[in-house]
Amino acid sequence: MEYVQERITTLHDLGLVREPGGLDAPTDDTVVVVPMTEREYAGLAAERVLAELERVDPARVVVPLRAPAERAGPFRDWLAEFDLDLDVLWCDGPHVAALLADHGLGGARGKGRDVWLALGHALAGDQRYVVCHDADTRSYRADYVPRLLFPLSRGHEFSKGYYARVENGRLYGRLFRLFYVPLVRALADAHHAPVVDYLDSFRYALAGEFAATADLAAELRIERSWGLEVGTLADAFRVAGVEGSAQVDLGRYEHDHRAVGGPTGLSDMSEAVGEALLRTVEGAGVAPDYDTLGDRYLTTARGLVDSYAADAAFNALDYDRAGEREQVEQYAEAISPPGEDTRLPAWTDAPFDAEAVVAAATDDLAEVC
Repeated sequence: MEYVQERITTLHDLGLVREPGGLDAPTDDTVVVVPMTEREYAGLAAERVLAELERVDPARVVVPLRAPAERAGPFRDWLAEFDLDLDVLWCDGPHVAALLADHGLGGARGKGRDVWLALGHALAGDQRYVVCHDADTRSYRADYVPRLLFPLSRGHEFSKGYYARVENGRLYGRLFRLFYVPLVRALADAHHAPVVDYLDSFRYALAGEFAATADLAAELRIERSWGLEVGTLADAFRVAGVEGSAQVDLGRYEHDHRAVGGPTGLSDMSEAVGEALLRTVEGAGVAPDYDTLGDRYLTTARGLVDSYAADAAFNALDYDRAGEREQVEQYAEAISPPGEDTRLPAWTDAPFDAEAVVAAATDDLAEVC
């Protein structure tokens, strides 16, 4: 495996397998945030994640839960079966909604909002580090948390996971491969800007796995939905910059796949990702030419489809060239100037403290259990 460095520090997995305790990583000083929705309830992937976290034994685990009232209690009881110092933060109750609305933060719900609420709870403790990752990973291993933390023990402030998305004899990671990468490269061809170079340095910028110092996490302005990952990179660049950022090889991931169309499909996700990405570069002083950006994206993306076709053939993988070109055409429709900025504020600027969120969520959960 190659070990060439990117613009940011890149830690490669060279095949030297370690046990969770084999890395110098501050797991005992870390809060792990694992957002979940009702579809994770008693699922095999989520069970694996939680069982592996038992081996890691972090200081705390916070699960921001998006689920209807009738599922919140059973979900909490199921999570209590694991040998973890684990707090459930139910994000969908009326007291939480009222707290946000009373401070002008009502609006769209989504994964980003759930993570923001959980970060507040995580930052209210004494731990110096935060790790955030998804719960739908069928290949999850206990060493993921130490791996993500390792750069922080060496002086970095932010680290991002990356991995290969190859399953069932096919290439996945379609939103990243076919939308994010060609859009960033189309911007890079027209703008020599540090923020664009930074966004182009990550091998899987849409991965849900990252680690940060508590100080940096407190500075994150969080996108409410599927723009969460891009928005996190935006503020990591603003706070930590190239020198303070790293990315870590987590191997090969297997987790749920989404359809392109329909609610919560990749097409809808591309709109949120594109908006967050373009808001990020505009916020850093880049002025995209929206009259030509869509066409330049298409040219770049179509070329990448040809490259992926060759790579798939080399590795004896199935590859639907026509289907991927069709996806590219759909994603192009998501490229437009960003709308209103509805990001949630950094916790350093929040209009209430995290204890208010915990109290509201606790009251909500008590009322339905």
